Amino acid sequence: MAEPMRIRATMAGDVADVKVLMNHPMETGQRKDAKTGQLVPAHYITQVTATINGKNVLTAGLSGGVSKNPYLGFKVKGPKAGDKVVVSWVDNTGDKNTAEATIG
Repeated sequence: MAEPMRIRATMAGDVADVKVLMNHPMETGQRKDAKTGQLVPAHYITQVTATINGKNVLTAGLSGGVSKNPYLGFKVKGPKAGDKVVVSWVDNTGDKNTAEATIG
């Protein structure tokens, strides 16, 4: 089971500022375990999507070149305070995670 994401969404005029911290190891598959010397298997987020009130506002592809616990920030024009933001990701092992927040 994936660790929970943290989402903060605030309004600045007519623009929603969304910030997401995704807890994930983001292993490239090229690092060796210090104790065993074996390669640590690749384990990274491949796709992130975000919706506001069910409307897709972001789709992003990621790879193993992104650091551990990635932080994603984006702005969307048009939402209102009280709207629901849902952020989801899928990784290369099939693991998934979804979190939601209300724009404040």
